Amino acid sequence: MNNLVTFCLVSLLYHIQFSQSKLTTPPLPISPTPSYSQLKWQRREIIMFFHFGMNTFTDSEWGTGEESPSLFNPTNLDTNQWMEAAVEAGVSLVILVAKHHDGFCLWPTQYTDHSVKWSPWREGKGDVLKDFVDAARAHGIDAGLYLSPWDRHERTYGREVAYNEYYLAQLHEILTRYGSVQEIWFDGAKGKNATNMTYHFQEWFQTVKQLQPSINIFSDAGPDIRWVGDEAGSAGSTCWSTVNRTHLKIGDASLEKYLNTGDPHGTDWVPPECDVSIRPGWFWHKNETAKSMSQLLDIYYKSVGRNCVLLINVPPNSTGLVSESDITRMKEFHQAIQTIFSIDMAKGSETKASSQRGGTTGGFGASNVIDGNEDTYWAPKQRDGGHGQGYWIELCRADVNTPFNVVRIQEAIQMGQRIKQYEVFVDGIVMVNGTTVGHKRLHQLKWPVFGRVIRVWIKESRGPPLLSSVGLHFDPFRKG
Repeated sequence: MNNLVTFCLVSLLYHIQFSQSKLTTPPLPISPTPSYSQLKWQRREIIMFFHFGMNTFTDSEWGTGEESPSLFNPTNLDTNQWMEAAVEAGVSLVILVAKHHDGFCLWPTQYTDHSVKWSPWREGKGDVLKDFVDAARAHGIDAGLYLSPWDRHERTYGREVAYNEYYLAQLHEILTRYGSVQEIWFDGAKGKNATNMTYHFQEWFQTVKQLQPSINIFSDAGPDIRWVGDEAGSAGSTCWSTVNRTHLKIGDASLEKYLNTGDPHGTDWVPPECDVSIRPGWFWHKNETAKSMSQLLDIYYKSVGRNCVLLINVPPNSTGLVSESDITRMKEFHQAIQTIFSIDMAKGSETKASSQRGGTTGGFGASNVIDGNEDTYWAPKQRDGGHGQGYWIELCRADVNTPFNVVRIQEAIQMGQRIKQYEVFVDGIVMVNGTTVGHKRLHQLKWPVFGRVIRVWIKESRGPPLLSSVGLHFDPFRKG
């Protein structure tokens, strides 16, 4: 009898200990979700473009294709200097225009005489693309490439089979000779009077993925990254990472609004990239100067702060160097971002929420939103704990002597984008009305506030919302 009692007590204690120690399973993701490469790309937040080529020497934006290769002769080209500028700007991915619309190639291609091989630069033995990727790797930076579909020099352009074979041959060159490429750019840009041409985009994409399986492909229609629909660096205030790719067509201007906002019912994860140049033009022009700091910060809030990656173009000049004034401005821009976001007034706050998946020991508590880890998140119970009032999470600040004027909210997008509508309260007063969040949503308040209790109330979402971070910051550059 005593042995039976002992056995029962031991079994009871074991079950109690096991029930207390076992982890709560994560919730199911809501499709579509990002791939590993897409998630890595999204977390970069800012990347750089380098427009450099024949147009740099002809003071043009769109070349004719009739330029002589003899015009290309940078006297001091140094791609290591480009990468040093990227490092100082906090950038981890750089993209080079390997060929623009004029058809001039920055590598010694075997398929045309319109390339660096036929220029006086380094006696025709130079290779800008090789210098570029080598310098990037030496500085710990990933490389990407843009190969313009529109080619105003190539004589086969307009002959469907011949030109698509030509383009595929050049794709094969740049994706097999230079090591890993993390992003490749395609677009549908061409002049109104350009020769009619049918591009075999699907065959191109298949070739790219065959040669570089982990690469992200950018175009108006993805498949991995989409154009945001403008060249101002501005996403819609509502911005979904999801779209229906069957609705998209590369080069169709009527789709720009759809690209700008995405689609809450989208079946494909194709997040937006905001491309903008630091100068008025994409190529370097002697009479142009960089955008002001206030302009760049405004672009940052409207791109990175609206669930996008910002691709900012910094064009090297005709000597082959990035202009010192542009380097200085990019460095100032990076330092300004660090100044704003390196201090988080939410740190140390007490946290509570409408509910918590798995209870207090489940691993999905409200405190996850202030732990600085994008891979952890607050998850409420499947049904909201707010008694029909939606899901909410609340921060109670310990120090109310420091003001904030920026509210940062981030979703655990590895589990899908979910939030459709929310409000932010400060001490019971509505300060923010928002729609989508995604990877990151930044709200600038009209004036600095010293509030103690900050509540994010999710009014509508696709399933239970999963928040990875809520931050409070002070932007000293903001007027008001």
